[in-house]
Amino acid sequence: MNGDSTPAASTAEPETSQSSGGEPQEAARLNAITKSFFGVPANDRVDFDLRWGEIHALLGENGAGKSTLCSVLAGLYHPDSGEIHLDGERVDLASPQQALEHGVGMVYQHFRLVDRFTVAENLALGHPETGFVASRRSLERQVAELGRRYGLEVSPKAAIWQLSVGEQQRVEILKLLYRGVRILILDEPTAVLTPQEAQSLFATMRTMAADGQAIIFVSHKLDEVLEVSDRVTVLRDGERVGSMETAEADPATLARMMVGRDLSTRGRSRTEAGSAALSVRGLTADGDRGLEALREVDLEVRESQIVGVAGVAGNGQRELAEAIVGLRRSKRGQIFLGDVDITRSSTLQRIKLGLGFVPEDRMRTGMAGGLPLTANLALKAYRQPPLSKGPLVSKRAVEERARSLEKQFDIRGVRWAMPTSLLSGGNIQRAILARELSARPRVLVAAAPTRGLDVAAIEAIRRILLDERDAGTAILMISEDLEEILDLSDEIVVLYEGRIMGRLDPDDATPEVLGMLMAGRTSDADPAPETDADGAPDAAPETDADGAPDAAAETSADTA
Repeated sequence: MNGDSTPAASTAEPETSQSSGGEPQEAARLNAITKSFFGVPANDRVDFDLRWGEIHALLGENGAGKSTLCSVLAGLYHPDSGEIHLDGERVDLASPQQALEHGVGMVYQHFRLVDRFTVAENLALGHPETGFVASRRSLERQVAELGRRYGLEVSPKAAIWQLSVGEQQRVEILKLLYRGVRILILDEPTAVLTPQEAQSLFATMRTMAADGQAIIFVSHKLDEVLEVSDRVTVLRDGERVGSMETAEADPATLARMMVGRDLSTRGRSRTEAGSAALSVRGLTADGDRGLEALREVDLEVRESQIVGVAGVAGNGQRELAEAIVGLRRSKRGQIFLGDVDITRSSTLQRIKLGLGFVPEDRMRTGMAGGLPLTANLALKAYRQPPLSKGPLVSKRAVEERARSLEKQFDIRGVRWAMPTSLLSGGNIQRAILARELSARPRVLVAAAPTRGLDVAAIEAIRRILLDERDAGTAILMISEDLEEILDLSDEIVVLYEGRIMGRLDPDDATPEVLGMLMAGRTSDADPAPETDADGAPDAAPETDADGAPDAAAETSADTA
């Protein structure tokens, strides 16, 4: 059909029931769930229950089995043994589609979006009523409305490949809200959100729970779990450790349950910085939409120094990292590695000169997910002895090197024939750091190095970065985690709309000051900049009540 007949996103309240005593009944129960991969148990006879009208947090280290358990409930994996009950009835979920038909949907850490399609098209893709025969204009209206309703604004017409990681996460959440799910599983949803966006999401979750829906919230951030959840279940090494009411929990108890020990923290320490290892002068670069995303940026990172780059997602951080490492061409400006101008050098030349890179998207950019870990760990070294001799690569040398790095960086759960994509997020991040740091880089660009990781993995990654700094490496760390910026940085710069908004000594910085600069303000007296749904200065055409461009501005409605 070509008219505005796209079915509206479901807003009906779920049909939940109460026990005779007024207590909410179970939305879902998983009994003795066991699931193994390549002979390694990810879940070992795990019990879990979820009530209507609650937010139930699921905690555990990376690799503890949280995502696997949620994927079983979402129909992605079929358990080796165990039972699933929904609304008191046993079900066999053979696919995510069947789970959706039962009102269960999951937002995964690694996105399931079609890069070349727009936001609106991704929401329509696979929808049993929408498909690709509905009006594009109507779809875009509904995306805009959903974004406004849930505080997850994103341009409906933007292609997925043009969006930042944070914006793509919003699309994943919107996609399930559009389907009207009754049981919503959120796997590390705030890992790519700003603090303000996270608070908006929490408000959405509370509203859904108050309406009787059920939410599983997987998070490594203990403060978030304590703030938003009603109950907490902890997994460790694939087994259920225990559950408790959130009101009875505290950070130390939960952390101890997660890792089986008390965590030690290493505070920020000062080092004596050496000579300039990375210098950026007047760097200007376009974003994926053809507009300038980086404007006249000047910064310097010295040996034995961590310079932290703070900013809200989409303000030029990705473009800055990619321009420095050679994945994006700069329009103006210069980049120096020591005293060598690398502005026009290839990525391979920059690697040979001592530049390492930890990308923000570890699966799309950092790793070849379908290859085993041995191959991924050798990607930057296979041309060199002892891994190769002439044109021939030694399989034995590659495997020996991989085993050595596995022990050195404590990469867990590895089966060498297993695709790297099946490793947990924390172990994939350790593997990327192992590959990059084993090359002994002079400069390391680390983008969102602990995004989506649990408290133990964060502790390990931060320790690795500080040790590397102390060994003389210059580190440019780009992060949206203000605690991380304040804890690790020797100097802080703030990006806003592609420009450096401020430079701070960590001793003089506070989350409030950083947040103000990240919003484009230098003082409380400054007015907040007006922005459109994409976070850019407001220059959008006038829109109608549905959020679509005013009909007067269009000669006809596009149809898909």
